[in-house]
Amino acid sequence: MRHMLDAFWRAVAYCMHPRVIGLSMLPLALMTLLSFGLGYFFWQSSVQAVELWLSGLGFYQTLSGWLSGMGLSGALTLLPASLVLMLATPAILVVSLLLVAAFMTSAMAELVAQRRFPSLERKRGGSMLAAIWWSLVSTVVAVLALLASMPLWLIPPLILVLPPLIWGWLTYRVFAFDSLAAHASREERQTILKEHRGSLLAMGVLTGYLGAAPSLLWASGALFVALAPVLVPLAIWIYTLVFALASLWFSHFTLSALEALRSRAGPVEVLDPQEGSLPSGTPPGGAPQEPPPVLPPASSR
Repeated sequence: MRHMLDAFWRAVAYCMHPRVIGLSMLPLALMTLLSFGLGYFFWQSSVQAVELWLSGLGFYQTLSGWLSGMGLSGALTLLPASLVLMLATPAILVVSLLLVAAFMTSAMAELVAQRRFPSLERKRGGSMLAAIWWSLVSTVVAVLALLASMPLWLIPPLILVLPPLIWGWLTYRVFAFDSLAAHASREERQTILKEHRGSLLAMGVLTGYLGAAPSLLWASGALFVALAPVLVPLAIWIYTLVFALASLWFSHFTLSALEALRSRAGPVEVLDPQEGSLPSGTPPGGAPQEPPPVLPPASSR
């Protein structure tokens, strides 16, 4: 716990670094352009498709008739648009995480290493292709787990546990790998992920809860839909900020764990082949043996 808190406060302080602020602009700009582009081409058709699907549900028809009888026929008008925004939020979250991992995590780990661990050897145990494959496989597993767990969200306590747990698992898998890719060997990375799995998962889950902050915008109801062109970029900015903080958090924690792992292993002494050679007649690990004394012949005694 102490190491987690130490890494967290260091990550918060690093968020003020000009390099971190500059690097966060690229994922933010890409996500904003992507969201507006998809919204421009698919927003209307998506809302119409959801509205058509709702109209075929008996429950929706009953609710609509009941509200019309009370003079509240316009209460369900914004429901299709709200559902589209809610369904788009997980996709925005996943893409934001992957963009931050792709464009920021390696740079964040390098910044942390330069400022805190300048003597830490770079063993480069994770290539770019390996990092991409690791992130994609982890994302597919997380999305499948999220879809499979949706029926359990109807149980009130589980909706507060399952999604953050799944997002936390995905966050720790992606950020822990990328933050160790340049400095740790493959064996060192596997050791750290195994020894600190509980702490890393807890960090990921806490990041998942922080990433749920934009969901509070849904509480504004009709105001959220009306101000979607403003609030969606705001939500994207919050996601980017949270994942940038998580990237720094994982970098501080994993690189500190890597330094501790290597210090436990201790330095390896290697004898120079010339200076470390032993003279002839020297037993392994001992001093040179003196030749036995030469006794005079028996006749001369």
